[in-house]
Amino acid sequence: MKRGTDVLVVGASAAGLATAEALRREGFPGRITLLGAEPHLPYDRPPLSKQILSGQWRAERTLLRPPRLLAGLDLELILGSPALALDAANRTVRVGGGSITADHVVIATGATPRTLPGPPGLRGVHVLRTLDDALALRGGLNDAQRVVVVGEGVLGSEIAATARELGRDVTLCGPLSAPMAGQLGDLVGARLGALHRDNGVRLELGAAVDGLTDRKGEVTGVALAGGAVLPADLVVVAIGAAPVTGWLEGSGLSIRDGVVCDAYCRAAEEIYAAGDVARWQHPALGEVRWENRTNATEQAAVVAAAIAGTPRPHAPISYFWTDQFGTKIQVHGTVTREATAQVVDGDPEDGRFVVRYEQEGAVTAVLGWNMAKQARIRRQELIEGRADPVPQESRSR
Repeated sequence: MKRGTDVLVVGASAAGLATAEALRREGFPGRITLLGAEPHLPYDRPPLSKQILSGQWRAERTLLRPPRLLAGLDLELILGSPALALDAANRTVRVGGGSITADHVVIATGATPRTLPGPPGLRGVHVLRTLDDALALRGGLNDAQRVVVVGEGVLGSEIAATARELGRDVTLCGPLSAPMAGQLGDLVGARLGALHRDNGVRLELGAAVDGLTDRKGEVTGVALAGGAVLPADLVVVAIGAAPVTGWLEGSGLSIRDGVVCDAYCRAAEEIYAAGDVARWQHPALGEVRWENRTNATEQAAVVAAAIAGTPRPHAPISYFWTDQFGTKIQVHGTVTREATAQVVDGDPEDGRFVVRYEQEGAVTAVLGWNMAKQARIRRQELIEGRADPVPQESRSR
């Protein structure tokens, strides 16, 4: 490690802060600058669609570290200042009013929500990515009665569950056949759909969304392909996110739905990427980009190791979780639409079970539905790359 060198981390969320913490654990003695576009101290995003949106938590509970621990990291924090451009050859980042040059640059700018076409500034339309988004949506839900959530993925399903628990009339719509079918497959997606219906969420799935309807600048509904309109006085758009890479145009870095990196998360000489913005070469899976909290932290540690002179490839097993209507779902590995799903522990009728996903004879994922410990045990099958025989009576129903 070069003593006294500087690291500039662009992005002050989970991946950015985890990079700084990992550098200090590695013994990095130099200056670390953490540059954030938002004015807030680094905070956690998973609680936004649940505890913050429901009002159970105050905003300060989302802080990743209290101010006293941040001070102990000896960081230079620059908040409320988005990066505007990068000169990769000179490792210089332009910000409002000047520029910052460092020996190492870490790109951790995350992702930004995708939106639907329609009139700009339409009242009653929300996205959820930032703390300010969550607080604005919570305020909107106080006055709303009919809520439509567009997007049946993880975020959309969580928002629909939280809004319904707040007593709102909720409709969840999207092109897939079940909530989170793209992340869980059809077997568990159908089970999650039943959970939503049992709790009063109206499902309008299997149809694309054409756009929004409005009257005098206020949203009135969501138009589906085929002509149907779902009435609403509040709409949440949760149709995925795009990596924040616009500021990297002309930088010389390779950009392809994220910052393209090698297996060590290196995008160019002494330039790295971590978190939702990074598209890296997974040694086993090829080129991937993952948007989950666990990967952000693990990838940050790999970046810090590379800067510290002890590089190692980033070859994790993907992991994410979701909490909806008191049910915790945890997924180890990657679920594909081609994989076959088998119940290997527990029983769906009892509300506690584990599903194993296999493709071409290999285990690709393990899912626990209110069965975290057994899912962690089954995760070993992903590491071993094989599956034990499944009793006939345990196969999916």
